[in-house]
Amino acid sequence: MALSQVVGRLLGVRQHEVDPGGGGAPRVPRPVEVVVVGGGIAGMSAAVVLAERGVAVTVLEAAPTLGGRLGAWRETLADGTRQTNEHGFHAFFRQYYNWRSILRRADPGLGFLRPVPGYPVLSARWPAEEFGRLPPAPPANLLALLLRSPSLRLGDLRRMDRDAALPLLTYDPVRTYAEFDDTTADELLTSLRLPDRARAMLFEVFSHSFFNHEAEMSAAEMIAQFHFYLLGNPEGLAFDCPDEDYATAIWEPLARHVERHGGRVRTSTFGTALTRDGAGWRVATADGASYAARHVVLAVDPPALAALVAASPGLVDHAPALVERMPAFGRPGPPYAVARYWCDGDVAAGRAVFSGVSRQPTLDSVTLYHRLEDEPRRWAARTGGSVLELHAYACEPGVPATELAERMRAELTALWPEAAGLRVREVRARVAAQAPAFTPGSHAWRPGVRTDADGLYLAGDGIRTDFPSALMERAAATGIVAANHVLRAEGGAAEPVRSIRPRGLLAGRR
Repeated sequence: MALSQVVGRLLGVRQHEVDPGGGGAPRVPRPVEVVVVGGGIAGMSAAVVLAERGVAVTVLEAAPTLGGRLGAWRETLADGTRQTNEHGFHAFFRQYYNWRSILRRADPGLGFLRPVPGYPVLSARWPAEEFGRLPPAPPANLLALLLRSPSLRLGDLRRMDRDAALPLLTYDPVRTYAEFDDTTADELLTSLRLPDRARAMLFEVFSHSFFNHEAEMSAAEMIAQFHFYLLGNPEGLAFDCPDEDYATAIWEPLARHVERHGGRVRTSTFGTALTRDGAGWRVATADGASYAARHVVLAVDPPALAALVAASPGLVDHAPALVERMPAFGRPGPPYAVARYWCDGDVAAGRAVFSGVSRQPTLDSVTLYHRLEDEPRRWAARTGGSVLELHAYACEPGVPATELAERMRAELTALWPEAAGLRVREVRARVAAQAPAFTPGSHAWRPGVRTDADGLYLAGDGIRTDFPSALMERAAATGIVAANHVLRAEGGAAEPVRSIRPRGLLAGRR
C-alpha cells in the first residue's frame, strides 16, 4: 500500500460499504420473474445479480449486440479484414468497485484488464499536463498536483479565490446540491479566478468527460465528480482497460453467466410499451411479443426511457411522478462523436495510449487502439499501420459524423504533426446523443432507482444515487441497487454495494 493510501485511510479515504447485502436466502424461496429492458452495463449488472439468486430474469436489448455505449460489433473493412468496432474508449477506474464486482463474473481475476500508463492532457497552446503519475490517494495527490502542475504556479494560488474553491473539498451529498445545483460549472470555475491555462488544462477537460459543456452542467455535479475521481477515493486517477474488445472480454462471458444461471438474454428485441398486468407488469416488444413479470427494471438511456414511458399511457395511473419527470429527463446531453481510423504508418513511439485534449474545437481525446487491444494490435503488426480512435464528448449538434471525424483528424495534426502523414485506409464514424444531461437544477427532479410504482425500477448512468458514483460505475451500481430492491421484496439475499468516502475531506469544516 502506498504511503498516500496509508495516510488517506486515516482520513477515511477508503472503500465504504453502502449496502452490506445479505439478509435473505441465497436463492429466492419462490418463483419470480423479472424483465430487464436494456442490455448495457446497468441492465446486465441487474441481470447477473438476479440470475445468481434464482430469479427467472429476461433481458431485452433493442440492439443486435449487448453493451449500450460500451457495445462492440464486427465489421468488414475494404480489404476483407474482419475487425471489431466499438462506441468509444472507456476508462475502467479502480474505484469502480461495483462494476468490477460484476466484471469478476466474466473473469474472477480481472486478467483481461491492463493498466494504462500515463494520462496526459494535450494542448496546442501549452505543455501537456500529466495526471497519471500522481500519488493515488488524497490529500497527497492534490498537493502533488499543485506542486507539479505546469499550469498552476504558486502566485496563481495566491490570487485564487480560496473561498470559492472550498466547495471542491467539502462535498456533501445533500448540502452540495442544495447550494450549487442551480449554478453552472462555468460560473463556479469563473469564481475561482484561475488563470485561463489552469482552467483549461485542469478543469474543462474534466467536465467534458461527462458528455456535458461546463456552461450547461450543474456545478454540484462537477463538484461531486471531482470528489469521486480525485478527492474521495484511495485509487486516484489510475485506470485499466481491456486488452480485448468489449464483446469478447465482457458481454459474451456475462451473457453466458446469466444463461448458466437460468436467465435469458434477447438481443434485437425492442421494448415498445409497458402495461400493468395484475400484480405485475407486461412489456410489449416490436415483434408483437410480450413478456410478463412481477418486476421490471428499465435500464435504457434517457431518450429511450422517455420514449418508452410516453408510449405507455397507462403508467400515469401507477407512476405519475415518473411520467411527470420524463420529458425533462429524456432530453440528453449534447451529441458525442466517435471516429476510428485504420491508417498506414504510425504516430511517434512515445505517444500515450490515451490522451485527453484541451481547447480544440471538436476533439476531446485520442486513443491508440493498436497499442491497447489484441485485434487492432495484430492488424497493425500485419499491415505496418495503426488504429486511432478520436472522440468528441460534447460537440456541435447537426453536423454529420463524417464531417466531425475529419474535423477531429485535422485538430489532431496540430497536436501530433506526424499524424498528418498517415494515409487513411478506412474510417468508421458515428454521432449520437444518448448520454444524460446534468443541467443546473436537475438534481431535484432526477429520478432514482425506485419509482412510485410497485415493482418498477430504473437503472443507468443518469439515475440519481445517494452515494458518490459516475459513468460506468453509476450504471453498474444502479443496476445492482434495482436488483436488491427485487431480492428484498422476494426474500432473496441482496448484493453488497460499495462506494468511496461519502463526503469531502473538509466537509466537517463547513
